[in-house]
Amino acid sequence: MERLRHRKGYFYLSIAVISEIFGTSMLKLSDGFTSLLPSIGVIIGFVISFYCLSISLRTVPLSLAYAIWSGLGTAITALIGVLVWGDSFTIVSFGAIVLIIGGVVLLNASSGHGENAAEPSR
Repeated sequence: MERLRHRKGYFYLSIAVISEIFGTSMLKLSDGFTSLLPSIGVIIGFVISFYCLSISLRTVPLSLAYAIWSGLGTAITALIGVLVWGDSFTIVSFGAIVLIIGGVVLLNASSGHGENAAEPSR
């Protein structure tokens, strides 16, 4: 049962990352919040992201959850910027993305795979 709760935490964390990427992409399209639909997309994306991140913290340690959420969000958003918006991509950009993902992987490996997951206080 505990294993299922732990998986559920990572499921919510995945939704949080995807929603954050969506919200950030809509931020680009909102043109400084002057375009209504993308502006609404920003709000919806970030509300869902923060909600799901908060739910994931029931079973995923804060340091790990935040590293995954921010690290993967940053790396994937940078790739979207290159592929969709034509942002510049250099060897330094590539190295930075590799370091971000590597840091998330190392933090995950050092976390004990949820053995120290926070229990909700009551």
